[in-house]
Amino acid sequence: MSDQLTLSDLAFLQSDVGQVLLADLAQADLSDRNQLRLLTQLRQQVEGSQAAIALTTARLRKKAEAKFGEAAAGMFFTQSALEQASDPLVRAYRTRQIQGERVLDVCCGIGSDTSAFAVAGYAAHGIDIDPVRVAIARHNADVLHSSATFEVADVTAGIPSGYDTVFFDPARRDEQGRRIFDVAQYIPPLSLVRSWDVPQMIVKLSPGVDIDQVRDYGGKLTFVSVQGDLKEAILQPGTDSQNYEAVFLTDADTLTWVHDTRVPQPEVQMGEPAGWLVEPDPAILRASLVRHLAAEIDAVMLDETIGYLTTDVHPQTPWARCWRVLDWMPYHLKKLRSYLRAHDIGTVTVKKRGSPITPEQLIAALKLKKGTQERTLVLTRLRGEPIVMICEPQPV
Repeated sequence: MSDQLTLSDLAFLQSDVGQVLLADLAQADLSDRNQLRLLTQLRQQVEGSQAAIALTTARLRKKAEAKFGEAAAGMFFTQSALEQASDPLVRAYRTRQIQGERVLDVCCGIGSDTSAFAVAGYAAHGIDIDPVRVAIARHNADVLHSSATFEVADVTAGIPSGYDTVFFDPARRDEQGRRIFDVAQYIPPLSLVRSWDVPQMIVKLSPGVDIDQVRDYGGKLTFVSVQGDLKEAILQPGTDSQNYEAVFLTDADTLTWVHDTRVPQPEVQMGEPAGWLVEPDPAILRASLVRHLAAEIDAVMLDETIGYLTTDVHPQTPWARCWRVLDWMPYHLKKLRSYLRAHDIGTVTVKKRGSPITPEQLIAALKLKKGTQERTLVLTRLRGEPIVMICEPQPV
């Protein structure tokens, strides 16, 4: 569905005809190879533009199942709004951070967060400048059995008062769908929060946000990982110096590690690869907690500027993935190629950190023959010099 979806388009999708088409498409093969055949069939029943809207909606609903489960089958989306919608575990985590009773969702989009707040028991109200998205949000709230309310409003002109918490989710893609990395270019810009007077403020940011751009907002900057996949950053501005926090979410647990920036980093030694390669969770990396993790598991660093750790004993921690290191050497293509052939290695997976060589380049250059063994190759640096570690294929 295009982000230029109109209210008329939405009305068609909600009509009896639109609902019948969507019900039929829910049972159809929606793969790319079947797209032309489906469009041809749909155009025999409705206009071409309506056929395209119905098919795109059906495909977006399939994609949305990962974030909204069975409810996705009755919801409406735009492509960018679906991409910006939070992981369900992150939505649930955020609702647990709310203080007070009344929540205002600023730039609510299609309303998934607003509805999550309402379902959790808060009095939630969403505002957005786009009337189409507000209409979608109202529809989706009904599907999600949410009491959330919505209105069209320009937040750059100010926000309503009387709320205990403001949740702000600015757009991080431009009209062409390109990612926006500068917080001053968010739509609307992050600086808008400086004009809001509210007891609690929660701002959703890109997980790759430049920390230097938000440092002077103070407060707490949280990086959220869902089972090892970094999902987003959450800023809660404040008057104190900024603390960083890593959060690791699973279906069963929530782990939190706070980095007080006023406390000096632990001293960690440098060392050569040992029996295990330790790759910290991306939330640990972003929250500048690599040295803290090293101290926790009695590991050493390979390089001052690289996030990999190494230890003799397999560390038992949810905050990292670990590979058993079978061998390592200074990186030299011909020697590595000879080593792999000598050890009957015909299949490799390549990981890299701090190396200019891409996995695709290395695999092509190795010219592997048919071998029976599989390994993971890790390109990185040891005290500034390039090395390669040969590891067991899968993390343990």
